[in-house]
Amino acid sequence: MSASKVVRAPDFSSITELPRQGATRMQMSMLRTRYGWAAQYTPGKDVLEVACGAGLGLGWLAERARRVAAGDVDEKNCRIARESHRGQANIRVEWMDALELPFEAGSFDVAVLFEAQYYLEDLPRFLAEARRVLRSGGALLISTVNCEWRGFHPSFLHTRYWTALELLHALEHAGFETHLCAGFPERNRGTHELRGRLKAMASQLGCIPRSMRAKAILKRIFYGRLDCIPQRLDPGEPAEPMIPVDEGTDLACYRTLYFEARSSR
Repeated sequence: MSASKVVRAPDFSSITELPRQGATRMQMSMLRTRYGWAAQYTPGKDVLEVACGAGLGLGWLAERARRVAAGDVDEKNCRIARESHRGQANIRVEWMDALELPFEAGSFDVAVLFEAQYYLEDLPRFLAEARRVLRSGGALLISTVNCEWRGFHPSFLHTRYWTALELLHALEHAGFETHLCAGFPERNRGTHELRGRLKAMASQLGCIPRSMRAKAILKRIFYGRLDCIPQRLDPGEPAEPMIPVDEGTDLACYRTLYFEARSSR
């Protein structure tokens, strides 16, 4: 009889934004923007962050929330998140599989999934789980890189990138009513095109680094001085505006997408 095979999750800690790593100003602005956006939904609420990574924004979410539950499939990330928020009574971090959320139905008012949907093996299954654990009228907030952006480059650990329309349809099928915004438009087309050609060449040659630490070296070359990612994001920092998406929006100009999906029962 053959031995049973142990299935292990990929090591996502190598691609996670971690405290004390170097980050560009835009990267920091993206972090602040998505957590500042989510924090608007949390006062007095029960909040769940799935795929929380190192938990950089948990304190921001918990500032006015009743409680915040968070988890990640990578135990290294969970340990960092726990340590960063040790002693904060309304935050709990545990190992968590996004496709089998360990909570009873109707446990939360808000669920958050940031920059992780393209790593999930079965996105529709996660959406069904999110709807199950949300109360009637609860909000699922998703932020993701826009794979239709002209400068898009995929992560080596991704399973599938969903276009805006595909994800809207998946959310509708799961029973959500969704509002879509875009963010971080291109501002310097000439510089962007040069960087895009260089990234495409590096990708073809297999020169794109796989770890966040190695990527930071390239960022210093292209962008200059980097900021240090803190253990906890400061709620006082400004965020970038979000642009509502309609039929006339050219999504190829925007780096990020933000989905506010409301559960109805």
